[in-house]
Amino acid sequence: MELVLGAGPVVKLVLLVLVYFSVVSWAIIFYKFRVIHRATRDSAHFLDFFWAKKRFDVIFHGLKDYSRSPLAVLFRDAYQELLKGQRRSDGEQAGFSADLGTSENVARALRRATTGEIHRLEKFLTFLATTGSTAPFIGLFGTVWGIMDAFHGIGKTGSASLAVVAPGISEALVATAIGLVAAIPAVVGYNHFVNKVNVLTGEMDNFSQEFLNIVQHMARRS
Repeated sequence: MELVLGAGPVVKLVLLVLVYFSVVSWAIIFYKFRVIHRATRDSAHFLDFFWAKKRFDVIFHGLKDYSRSPLAVLFRDAYQELLKGQRRSDGEQAGFSADLGTSENVARALRRATTGEIHRLEKFLTFLATTGSTAPFIGLFGTVWGIMDAFHGIGKTGSASLAVVAPGISEALVATAIGLVAAIPAVVGYNHFVNKVNVLTGEMDNFSQEFLNIVQHMARRS
């Protein structure tokens, strides 16, 4: 605290910016950990429920227990699109072409739902990436400015002893340290969450393909 309070106004401003980045990054890390953990847990439970029940109407009425699962969102949107297609088929005499159109509509609904869920899961991760890439440079700017200020003071006093130089340089180096403190957790959190989102994305792609296979099998049987 003594080093921070003794720093110049520019270095203090840099430190305030870095503290802001650090606090927001930690808030995002805790929030995303909870969101992605729940999404992963509920998706695993939903898959067990989906393959155990096998009836779309029963699964649809049980979705409220898996509200945080991306797979449940995919199923909900695809099933609603499937119901719309069946109602259209009941009012038409198009036969197989109507079933084919329904399958294509379900595929589009699955793609839209997958895109929406990926955006939801990746929300705020950009801030972590920005913090991880810019915080060290912001801290370095504060350090460079502080060292410039320290040497400017040396030029005014005409003394270059260690007792005169060391306090100013140590105060300047605090900015780099705080920049690293802000950047390292942000980078670790970003990489961790991106990996988790990629795993969930793969699960959504697999579920979409399985669901479409079931729908196409139903169309061939009808």
